[in-house]
Amino acid sequence: MTPVSAGDEIDCYRIESQVARGGMATIFRAVDMRDGRTVAVKVPHPEAECDPVFFDRFQREIAIGRKLDHPGTVKTLNDGASSRVYMVMEWAEGRLLRQAIADDGRFSVERSLRIALSICEALDHIHNHGIVHRDLKPENILLGADDAIKIVDFGIAYTAAARRLTFGKFSELMGSPDYISPEQVKGRRGDARSDVYALGVILYEMLTGRPPFAGSNPFQVMNDRVVNFPVPPRELNPGISAQVQEIVYRALERDPARRYSTAREFANDLANPDLVPVRDRPEFHAWRTRQDPRKRRTLSYALLALLPVVLFGLLAIVVHHG
Repeated sequence: MTPVSAGDEIDCYRIESQVARGGMATIFRAVDMRDGRTVAVKVPHPEAECDPVFFDRFQREIAIGRKLDHPGTVKTLNDGASSRVYMVMEWAEGRLLRQAIADDGRFSVERSLRIALSICEALDHIHNHGIVHRDLKPENILLGADDAIKIVDFGIAYTAAARRLTFGKFSELMGSPDYISPEQVKGRRGDARSDVYALGVILYEMLTGRPPFAGSNPFQVMNDRVVNFPVPPRELNPGISAQVQEIVYRALERDPARRYSTAREFANDLANPDLVPVRDRPEFHAWRTRQDPRKRRTLSYALLALLPVVLFGLLAIVVHHG
């Protein structure tokens, strides 16, 4: 397939301008020539379109988008046969949450809780359809007027009913290092609680202006969350109440069994923070004690060494179930 550019027409859609370009696909602003409606069109790059793994993922993303119908998710509008592979989505005005954090710095507590609650409500809808996003991050959340949110990019999402497991690059399999859950770091696929964890990271970042875990490379960032505690949010923003800090800590529990079990449960506390009981947690004190850097490097190397084993195991699953 030839590349797409402004002025081209794809079936009944006229391409107006490029909006974003990723490693595997480009998103364009376009007009539906049947009714003049503005839409977003996501077109795979020609080389990616020939990749059977990417093609399978792209078709799954279209199918997932058509299952969802919630104000907090971007609707997929594909409606029948097409001359090439592409995805049509509703056009949504706004800026990415990542840009809002960069522009505005840390948010007020009230605004942070309001946005997190809206994301929870969208996640509840997504999870109730048996879908896990797996790559929730500020780059995949659009803020519109009055901070109305829309979750976008279900490229590495999976459904509970999926019959086979597909994967590409390590980052595409696992999600983004800053927001990946501890169980995913350990090689598990994760579930709805992994999305809850990612939202906990986002909430921490909105409240404090920085992510809870750090490192000089992605493996150190992932390692940090399984061996160290983050700086307590109240140390960075004294305006945060003990109850709001407890909400953050519960979303960031390393053990998913101790985490909020559902987005709805998370939402209930976000809507009623004054009713949240505060526990005496080790996080209050142990965060000052950091793992020895040499041990951290050793764990990073161990993760690197385990990566081929994990990928080989996933390949075996694909071959067995394909």
